[in-house]
Amino acid sequence: MTSALWPLQQAVYAKLTGHQPLMALVSGVYDEVPEQVAHPYVSIGSITEDVDDAHNARGLEATLVLHVWSKYRGYREASEILTVLDAVLDRKPLDVDGFTDVSIAHRQHNAMRDPDPEIRHINVSYRVWLTRAEE
Repeated sequence: MTSALWPLQQAVYAKLTGHQPLMALVSGVYDEVPEQVAHPYVSIGSITEDVDDAHNARGLEATLVLHVWSKYRGYREASEILTVLDAVLDRKPLDVDGFTDVSIAHRQHNAMRDPDPEIRHINVSYRVWLTRAEE
């Protein structure tokens, strides 16, 4: 079974950075966050995969974690960005290279204070189901 880690990350990155309303709210979407990046921004966190074969197809169930980072006092800004992330990803088509029948759904999120008292952080996880394209 070929991993979806990199193709899934590429698909999510392209979808998020191609969405102008989201990009108007954040300084960027990052895999590796640069030093001194301006807040708010979104970073791509972990992706885990489990085999999820059907009787007639090879598949994966993945969990994708995104992080929203903000310096706004309180959670308003980060929550608004989370709402836009859901508008872009939750139950929306996603084109993942090498896979068909891709579906994605918001699984859970967690708002927290960072050890830096100026930073607010929301992590959000999405469950992604993928079927391997026929080779």
